[in-house]
Amino acid sequence: MPAYQLTVNGRARTVDADADTPLLWVLRDTLGLTGTKFGCGQGVCGACTIHLDGQAVRSCQTSLKEAAGHAIVTVEGLSKDGSHSVQKAWITEDVAQCGYCQPGMIMTAAALLKHKAHLSDHDIDEAFADHICRCGTYPRIRKAVKRAAGGVK
Repeated sequence: MPAYQLTVNGRARTVDADADTPLLWVLRDTLGLTGTKFGCGQGVCGACTIHLDGQAVRSCQTSLKEAAGHAIVTVEGLSKDGSHSVQKAWITEDVAQCGYCQPGMIMTAAALLKHKAHLSDHDIDEAFADHICRCGTYPRIRKAVKRAAGGVK
């Protein structure tokens, strides 16, 4: 089994696992980064969303081999102290109810804001169309994304 070189949250890591192992399981089981959640295993719920070279991707659908050599950021790596604008907005707007889907939602919002500073409701709806929040906190999610973008005070 070959060793794969990963950069996770700015830190170089070496992982010995099968090439086809989903990145989700490498992050959670091998590296102990349990903020990334398992939701469906099919890439349709968004709970496992991480950043790969700054793009929001589903870690359950990304293999270890595909991730090797790329910059990976998990919710733990967004900020060490919860000071990222999206994390602060999530708290201010009291977004989480059960909270299970929220790491993936936060990572999607952070990637969206990195690529587009001025957001419409349509932009937000489109970015989150394939995320599932079983508690239905979508209105608070939208408000938090707008707050993080500077549109809500």
